[in-house]
Amino acid sequence: MASAEDLAGWLRLMQTPGVGALTARQLLSAFGPPQQIFQASHAALTRVVSNTVASALLAEPDSETRDLIARTLEWAGQSGHACLTLDDAAYPQSLLDITDPPPLLYALGHAAVLAAPRQLAMVGARTPTAQGERDAQAFAQAFSEAGVTIVSGFALGIDAAAHRGALAATHPQAGSTIAVLGTGCDRVYPPRHRELAHLVAERGLLLSEFPLGTSPSKGNFPRRNRLISGLSRGVLVVEAATHSGSLITARLAGEQGREVFAMPGSIHNPLAHGCHRLIREGAKLVETAQDVLEEFGWDTPLPAAHAAHAAPDNAQDTTAELAEAPECDILRALGFEIRDFDDLSARTGWPADRLGARLLDLELQGHVARLPGGRFQRIARA
Repeated sequence: MASAEDLAGWLRLMQTPGVGALTARQLLSAFGPPQQIFQASHAALTRVVSNTVASALLAEPDSETRDLIARTLEWAGQSGHACLTLDDAAYPQSLLDITDPPPLLYALGHAAVLAAPRQLAMVGARTPTAQGERDAQAFAQAFSEAGVTIVSGFALGIDAAAHRGALAATHPQAGSTIAVLGTGCDRVYPPRHRELAHLVAERGLLLSEFPLGTSPSKGNFPRRNRLISGLSRGVLVVEAATHSGSLITARLAGEQGREVFAMPGSIHNPLAHGCHRLIREGAKLVETAQDVLEEFGWDTPLPAAHAAHAAPDNAQDTTAELAEAPECDILRALGFEIRDFDDLSARTGWPADRLGARLLDLELQGHVARLPGGRFQRIARA
């Protein structure tokens, strides 16, 4: 890890007006570590950057920058906190291989997770179907049981389900999870993920390229996506609309030479259209966690109880019970499509009051999910 003095130099460099990641890398390439950049002459600096930026580099940091440097040094000195620079031995090699690695990374949790040999990104819709969310969590748990570290973006929906699934693994050699943030590491966004952030930091890693105090901003999240794909051997997309941000991550993965995987869904589900588009464009279709594990040679046997496609111990009994129950008519009518109440009433021939009561029973039993707009979806027993 960088010394306090060296880290202060990196922080000052990245806070200099006009210096972004690309300019910083150009300066580092030309002059070496930040302290040498600040010792260069104005004339030498202008061979790499504009006159304005050269002057800014040689000027004393303002009070706001000095305050940020002081706060960051204090933050980095705490247990489980780290700032990784491009020349740090702990900086992830996978990010050094992409075209635009961030010069500085902020890490909260276990930075050693960055060196995990098996890393897979899982991304998808922020408002997924109940089945999509269940699939994401089950697959992530299965991957983690096989020693795979799950990388995602800490967003609502599929991202959060993937993090939770990874953390639910119990195998002694289970992988972990890395949450790549679109804010500073001292901010939790969305706020409802405060408990999840604590769990990730406790067993995995929260990672950001943004300085402490950075609030969520629309432009931050596409930038974050290149790190999600860059850290990983491949990206699995679980439910995505045609214009989903997850497709940006998939595109970046392709540009970075990573594998792209997608889970198919119903043709009637708009959240499957993005995945179907990826598959048409060459993404590998995924039906089970084993599909991905075999692709990478990560075919460590999965514990049957935690395999994403394995049936639970009581699956046979549950199926038999439903086959004898009148509610089975509803499940048959649903199939695995999303249907509205009127459609179900027409398909089953049941009156509205009886159908409503039975749907509520099935929802409470975990067989059916109620979706916005009075629609329903059957939940596969995974």
